[in-house]
Amino acid sequence: MSPADKKVYKIAAIPGDGIGVDITEAAMKVLDKLAETNGTFSFEYTTFDWSSKAYLERGWYMPEDWATQLRTHDAIYFGAVGWPDVPDHISLWQMILPIRQQMNQYVNVRPTRILRGTRAPVSQLQEKPGDLDWIIVRENSEGEYAGQGGTTHGHAENAIATELAIFTRVGIERIMRFAFETAKGRRRRKLTMVTKSNAQRHGMVLWDRVFYEVAKEYEGVVEFEKMLVDAMTVRMVNKPESMDTIVATNLHADILSDLAAALAGSIGIAPSSNLDPTRKNPSMFEPIHGSAPDIAGQGIANPVGAFWSAAEMVRWLGKGELDTVADQLMQAIENVTGEPKTRTRDMGGSAGTVEVTEAVCAEIGRVCGKA
Repeated sequence: MSPADKKVYKIAAIPGDGIGVDITEAAMKVLDKLAETNGTFSFEYTTFDWSSKAYLERGWYMPEDWATQLRTHDAIYFGAVGWPDVPDHISLWQMILPIRQQMNQYVNVRPTRILRGTRAPVSQLQEKPGDLDWIIVRENSEGEYAGQGGTTHGHAENAIATELAIFTRVGIERIMRFAFETAKGRRRRKLTMVTKSNAQRHGMVLWDRVFYEVAKEYEGVVEFEKMLVDAMTVRMVNKPESMDTIVATNLHADILSDLAAALAGSIGIAPSSNLDPTRKNPSMFEPIHGSAPDIAGQGIANPVGAFWSAAEMVRWLGKGELDTVADQLMQAIENVTGEPKTRTRDMGGSAGTVEVTEAVCAEIGRVCGKA
């Protein structure tokens, strides 16, 4: 295929802070190797320095026309944000959360399973790793992260701070429908809805009600159930095999997906997708780990979560046509994690970021039969 016939995907790369820089560079190398090996598509990157270091120098993370710039791309690849010199609420609310909100990325998808060579911390999962194979669907625009609330007398002894959780019928219905469709496409066709409506008697009661309204459309197609979030944490540990697709609020899914990553063996391997299902805006893909300032620049960060996020980006961009390519990348990743010599420290090995990246690139060639 001639270069002119290849599909070119324009990617906005935002490395961010700390190990985000290392893993973004690693992901771009793996994506380019995947494209080169396949031969039918390629990637064109625009890198944006919207880092905390830049913020401290100039006073802002993103320029005023940031949304316009991002909308010229097919997808966004994000590394990590956060640095000790900048309060976390500033770095989050001046970059990652505005992107999710203004790009209409109301769905966050976090797949979780135990990759080959990964040692789970719970004994029954070590014996039966297939028992943990979940898709967590997180409502990504409302709830506790809607940004509503305020502080009164903030510097006084009687300071008052309010944080309002926002739930709308439109927001709930669209995330429930996405979750049911996701469950419908999975082998087990099972959906667990997470709630806390026994104590949160307004927003979460509406959450429950809309869930059951949407569920009527899937009766006989998808098995569905309700679970209180506190009981859910116990069930994730004790009966992981009893769940498949999980839908939860912004806050609950944020917490539960970190627990899921820990149960799967390492937060360093966990991916996420921030999706605009309408495809009117670019969706964003990122590993769920943070910027890890304590190991930044040491070349020891685990890039597997970045690679898995890249595979999800390929799958999304291809609209079904690149699923096999994404599967090949995942196979290459697991071939590498399956070898002790190419595991990072958090997975019980001693390999560095570059070594793992080179190993995955080499494995891509073998998996695709063009080494």
